Amino acid sequence: MKGIGLAVSKRLAVEGAVVVITGRAADEVDLAVEEIGHGATGIVADAGSPQDLERVIATVRDLHSHIDALVLNAGLSEPAPLTDFTTDHFDRHFAVNVRGAVSGLKAALETLRDGSSVVLMGSVAGSISVSGYGTYAATKAALRSYARTWATELAPRGIRVNVVAPGPTDTEMMARVPDDVRAALIAPIPLGRMARQEEVAAATTFLLSDEASFTTGAELFVDGGMGQV
Repeated sequence: MKGIGLAVSKRLAVEGAVVVITGRAADEVDLAVEEIGHGATGIVADAGSPQDLERVIATVRDLHSHIDALVLNAGLSEPAPLTDFTTDHFDRHFAVNVRGAVSGLKAALETLRDGSSVVLMGSVAGSISVSGYGTYAATKAALRSYARTWATELAPRGIRVNVVAPGPTDTEMMARVPDDVRAALIAPIPLGRMARQEEVAAATTFLLSDEASFTTGAELFVDGGMGQV
């Protein structure tokens, strides 16, 4: 686990949450757990595998009996314009970004406590045109749609479902992007810079907290105005 997911986990741990994270690579999971501290637990799992997600939830239930806050953050983002479309590219993105979120929440339903909160990690790309990333953007738009439906379906249990939609964010992966590409990404952002991972983590923590107790079915943009003005 890296990037936004790690930043969110660290913020939640500091706020007093008992954190359980997942990731595909055992070494990265171990490093993340060490960095998060505060008694965090790491589980190696593939977000694109419903069986893995069921195993994760079963492990969490054995360890902690229930879930108060769930962040569905796993995501894949690879460029491919329509001219380069392949079914493999499509299937991989929807398997991780969409099916992973659907399978993860379904697996967690019995373990989520009434009154708990769920945050889906969306993207400003789900609401604007992002040339070359059409399939990625479509997966984020799908999450936004699911959030509306799930907010309604789970409201009788008092479970809130919201979306955090970051714009370009200064992660380790983004640090490797050429300067001209970074400049092009920043150009349409009114605040003139990328988001910091900690800013996305703060927005996520807010939606998970009781401070957002009357907020559900919403999308909170952390994009410096990129998709808003």
